[in-house]
Amino acid sequence: MSQRQLKLNAFLMTAGHHVAAWRHPDSRADGGIRFDHFKQIAQAAERAKFDAVFFADSAAVWNGGPQQEAQSRGAQSDHFEPVTLLSALAAVTEHIGLIATVTTTYNEPYHLARKFASLDHLSNGRAGWNLVTSANAAEAFNFGLDAHVAHADRYARAEEFIDVATGLWDSWEDDAFIRDKASGVFFDPERLHVLDHQGKHFRVRGPLNVARPVQGYPVIVQAGSSEPGKELAARTAEVIFTAQLTLENAQAFYRDVKGRLAKYGRSPDELKILPGIFPVVGRTREEAQAKYKALQELIHPSVGLALLSGMLGGFDLTGYALDGPLPELPESNGGKSRQSLLIDLARRENLTIRELYLRISGARGHLTLVGTGEEIADQLQLWFENEAADGFNVMPPTLPGGLDDFIELVLPELRRRGLFRTEYEGRTLRESLGLARPVNRYTTPAAIAA
Repeated sequence: MSQRQLKLNAFLMTAGHHVAAWRHPDSRADGGIRFDHFKQIAQAAERAKFDAVFFADSAAVWNGGPQQEAQSRGAQSDHFEPVTLLSALAAVTEHIGLIATVTTTYNEPYHLARKFASLDHLSNGRAGWNLVTSANAAEAFNFGLDAHVAHADRYARAEEFIDVATGLWDSWEDDAFIRDKASGVFFDPERLHVLDHQGKHFRVRGPLNVARPVQGYPVIVQAGSSEPGKELAARTAEVIFTAQLTLENAQAFYRDVKGRLAKYGRSPDELKILPGIFPVVGRTREEAQAKYKALQELIHPSVGLALLSGMLGGFDLTGYALDGPLPELPESNGGKSRQSLLIDLARRENLTIRELYLRISGARGHLTLVGTGEEIADQLQLWFENEAADGFNVMPPTLPGGLDDFIELVLPELRRRGLFRTEYEGRTLRESLGLARPVNRYTTPAAIAA
């Protein structure tokens, strides 16, 4: 029996992760804007003792390329802004973490720091921020730009952005707010610190007008697997969400990122690596395969092609034969690591354009697992015990059914093997993940010792 236990997030998307999930008879097509839908799912994940629910986001409608028809057939153009949604879910849950994706490219540090400090207080210490730099080039047009910010510039901005955000969270020491009615002193001015940041991308005076978060900082999650993304994660992230298709590639990524931590004075346990998995679970392998086949048959070709085009950097594939090979592509200014992963997959397995979009229609480049609860648990255990993962971001194919299947058929098997908790270890997301609470940079060593 393993002494360590793996970490699991429930990665939620409207009707599910499969590109045609909204068309499935058991999915809720209007789920993206129905709070009761997400309330039901979050509470189910909490009863199952998941570490967190995790939401992706984009500040623009994903169109995946030039095809307007495909845009009209997809279900990702109508959904809640995640920090707002998680603030509501905080009131109807008690233990599960609440992780929202927010881009550093089209936001300002003060706004973000204030929202996440508020969410952390509202949830009594369960907030997490998934830091991204925006893969969707269409976001630029919603913020006064004519083109997406260059990849290198996005990461340079992100490096400074997180330093400003953490500095703002340290505006107040933990005991700054006295609120002494007798003396009339609301806060101790010696425990207030003005950031006064002057940098290349930001000028932010501060202080933040919210007390220091319950967790010190929300848990910092990062989702980039490019070279700049890995370096940013090694310096700043506490959880990294990554796409890996083979055990060998996952092990190489794990060693690479964990190996970078020492130069930043960090230990390997300070960063949890959670690859995405797309599990289609059945009581028999045949049942699981039938579930997957039924979803695949719902894919409209224009939707599959648009999804692939978007993930390859917005390259227009409409002029190429669907049953021909993937053409040579220019380097993406969007998600570089995902483009590289998909091109490598197509070349390695000699996939046609159609075969490639069918392959990614559910997992979007993450690992697809189709089988029984025992078979899927075998794969998760293999990766976990061979330094390929500290846990997984679980991407249900449909909602709520796909998550219910995982809870009913996979989790009991993981628990039987001693690989997953039966109760939460604490009340905060940091306690669940085994992460230390960061010390305020202004707190003196003497004060910490006391």
